[in-house]
Amino acid sequence: MERQTGLRVAVILPCYNEAAAIAQTVASFRAALPDAAIYVYDNNSRDGTVDVARAAGAIVRTERIQGKGAVVRRMFADVDADVYVMADGDATYDAASAPAMVARLVDEQLDMIVGTRIGEAAAAYRRGHRFGNAMLTGMLAQLFGRSFTDILSGYRVFSRRFVKSFPVLSVGFEIETEISVHALELKMPLGEVETPYFARPDGSESKLSTYRDGWRILRTIAMLYRIERPLWFFGAIGTVLALLAVVLAVPLAITYMHTGLVPRVPTAILVTGLMILAALNGFAGLILDTVVRGRREVRRLAYLSHPAPTRSGA
Repeated sequence: MERQTGLRVAVILPCYNEAAAIAQTVASFRAALPDAAIYVYDNNSRDGTVDVARAAGAIVRTERIQGKGAVVRRMFADVDADVYVMADGDATYDAASAPAMVARLVDEQLDMIVGTRIGEAAAAYRRGHRFGNAMLTGMLAQLFGRSFTDILSGYRVFSRRFVKSFPVLSVGFEIETEISVHALELKMPLGEVETPYFARPDGSESKLSTYRDGWRILRTIAMLYRIERPLWFFGAIGTVLALLAVVLAVPLAITYMHTGLVPRVPTAILVTGLMILAALNGFAGLILDTVVRGRREVRRLAYLSHPAPTRSGA
């Protein structure tokens, strides 16, 4: 691949207890991308993953902070390449699709290609995973205006300017959501490629908890929406508080017009407090929106400081 494109390609594989699958994963990516450097980043495995990966010919490094997000942060910071192919070390992703994904990224000068998973076996997807993925994908589209077919896919190809301008903040499996939001917010050129998705080999177990990690992903979407859309986020809260205050104030106003008295003083105090909170939320949204715009400009400039991936001589 390097000889064909003139670009350095790195395959980066985060791993935790994948001794049963990592050798197959490394071998399949070695066959698909013979000129690429293959990195395995071990995350405190206790089953011999490091030895198996090293024996398979991978460059093995270790990240002590537990969590896939922490591993991705370390990989993005340490590995130097022009094109990055990220997958899991569990042999579920189709390495044979990688050359086409890399070629499309370079030919169209994209910043990320998402490998949209097509299950080749009933056991490939865990119970509830398809539903949860579809729900989160739709939610992201509603919140940010556009989305991906498979936002939770861990199979992605990145440009250097994506990797070196992405401030990884997530710790666990919500990292794919953060990656997706970062790309959407900066309006990067993106693409998707359908790829087969296989069941794990015998002896390999998923580290994903459907409910715990699903909740963390939902929480991440809400947090990112608060950070990236503060005017809408705090404006919505302010609007709800203001409407509640109006509903409570109407009976008080009617009574006052008829009698000239305010019989329920605690309610009147509550209405006043709710309106003050509504106003504070509105002002907070306006101020934070200005801050976010400035921060987005800085991230965009950091992103543009790196050239787009191009073939040598192009």
